[in-house]
Amino acid sequence: MATIFVRERRKVEKGEKKPRFRVVGVHGADLKIYVEHIRKKELDQIVEASGANVVYLEAGKKGEGEE
Repeated sequence: MATIFVRERRKVEKGEKKPRFRVVGVHGADLKIYVEHIRKKELDQIVEASGANVVYLEAGKKGEGEE
């Protein structure tokens, strides 16, 4: 079974008509995703059709972890 790792984009504000999530990586199966940014509805459709799991990663605040 495939696992899709996504995180929320930083520069998207509420009400914007831009994709909200960024695909970080895919693990397992023969699932290939060719986009960097994806809408939640599109992600849900992919999960429903493929049976994949989605892992929502927590995005750190800008500048966090940088030295």
